[in-house]
Amino acid sequence: MRAVRYHEHGGPEVLTVDDVDRPEPGGHELLVRVAAAGVNPVDTYFREGSYEPYELPMTPGSDFAGVVEGAGDWTPGFEAGDRVFGTGLGRDHQGTYAEYVLVPTDRVAHLPENVDFAGGGGAGVAAVTAWRALIDHAELEPAETCLIHGGSGGVGHAAVGLAAATGAEVVTTASPDYHDDLRDFGADAVFDYRDEDLEEAVGEYEPAVILDHRLDEYLDFDAAVAQQGARIVGIGNTQPQAGWENVPAARAKELRVQLMSMFNTPDLSARLERIARLMEREELAIRVERSYPVEEAGEAQRAVMNESFLGKLVIEP
Repeated sequence: MRAVRYHEHGGPEVLTVDDVDRPEPGGHELLVRVAAAGVNPVDTYFREGSYEPYELPMTPGSDFAGVVEGAGDWTPGFEAGDRVFGTGLGRDHQGTYAEYVLVPTDRVAHLPENVDFAGGGGAGVAAVTAWRALIDHAELEPAETCLIHGGSGGVGHAAVGLAAATGAEVVTTASPDYHDDLRDFGADAVFDYRDEDLEEAVGEYEPAVILDHRLDEYLDFDAAVAQQGARIVGIGNTQPQAGWENVPAARAKELRVQLMSMFNTPDLSARLERIARLMEREELAIRVERSYPVEEAGEAQRAVMNESFLGKLVIEP
């Protein structure tokens, strides 16, 4: 089978398409023929060496959607021919930029028939991170106001849809080109993140929950606009500036700041199953901006880090 691999750490140019043996499932594993693999910033962190994969050469990619080709002896609920999607690979297991991938059953769920493979392949990191942040950590409740920074991003647009599905009032920021689309995804108010009066405009909503992918830049802003006792969840490869706990507004409002990683999710399959139900009911949708063949995996990773677009990029082997 063909698989994208990196044999050493470096830029996108270290990615190669290799012919490798198709793996065999064992125990609690499924062999999935990959129809689409999501491209995420975290894939580039492993390739660069900022995060360490468990071995080299390594196939990147956390997300996938496809069809079960084979199963180990302990895979109840799954059989050959099932449409599935999942996430959590590319770190302690070989990743998903390949024609086939081995998937532990605790990282996979059935893909609804009305969801295409591209949308399923792009869902994993984006939707599970949004779920983990808003539901598990922030405990977002119906009718609360939720601020989502960067609503046009992969996690951002999934978070907008998820928050709207809970019945929350959703406020988000994005470039003007994406405002109408984000309203379609469920946002009640969308602001240009470059507006000079952004703090005043968002502050009128007094969000109870804030999802922020750039805490190193926006914690002071978050503290200023949040309501008393608000919950702030930080995602991505950034962290609050040193001394954030001494931000006067954060202390005065008794804000709770939570940092998280999707890879620490204790049961990915449980979240994926609930995400699948929302997608089946069309209450949550994953927008795919572009797809790439495996030969253009390097270009896909460049784009995910450097280009502005709404939603996700996927590789289709």
